[in-house]
Amino acid sequence: IAAYRAAGRATPVLILSARGEVDDRVTGLKAGGDDYLTKPYAFSELLARIEALTRRMQTRDSSDTLAVADLVLDRVRHKVTRRDQPILLQPREFRLLDYLMRHAGQVVTRTMLLEQVWGYHFDPQTNVIDVHISRLRSKIDRDFDTPLLHTVRGAGYVLSDAPV
Repeated sequence: IAAYRAAGRATPVLILSARGEVDDRVTGLKAGGDDYLTKPYAFSELLARIEALTRRMQTRDSSDTLAVADLVLDRVRHKVTRRDQPILLQPREFRLLDYLMRHAGQVVTRTMLLEQVWGYHFDPQTNVIDVHISRLRSKIDRDFDTPLLHTVRGAGYVLSDAPV
C-alpha cells in the first residue's frame, strides 16, 4: 500500500484481513489504508464501509476548478474555457464534461455515464451518449490542435491530452 500511495494514487483502499490485532490494523492504516475490516465480516458492513469510502472520495473530489491541459471547468461559476476562450455548454454537456474531467486519464464506460450523468440504472438502448459526446467533442476540440476527448473502441471514452 505504501508504494501505491507513494506513486500518488488516491483511490480509497479498504483492507480485508484475517489479522485483527490492534497492531495489525494500525500498521495497515499507517501504510496508507483508508479502512480496515477483519474476517469474518458481515457483507452489509462491507457494503456500508465501501459506500462511506466512496462518499469521502466524492467530498475530496469536489474541487471548484478542474483542468485538463488548457481546458478549464469552473464548477462554481458554471463556465468552461479552453486556452482562455469561453466554451458555451448546455447543462447536460456541462455535467458530462465535469464527470469526464473528474475521471481524466481513465476510461469512462457508457454504463458509468448513463448512471452518473443521466441517472439511468439501465441501458435505454438509445444513442443519447453518442450524440452528447459528439456535441461536446465539437465544442472542446473543434478549433484546437490537440484533441482531448478520445473514443476507446469497445470500452468507452477518455479525456486526456495524451493520445490514446
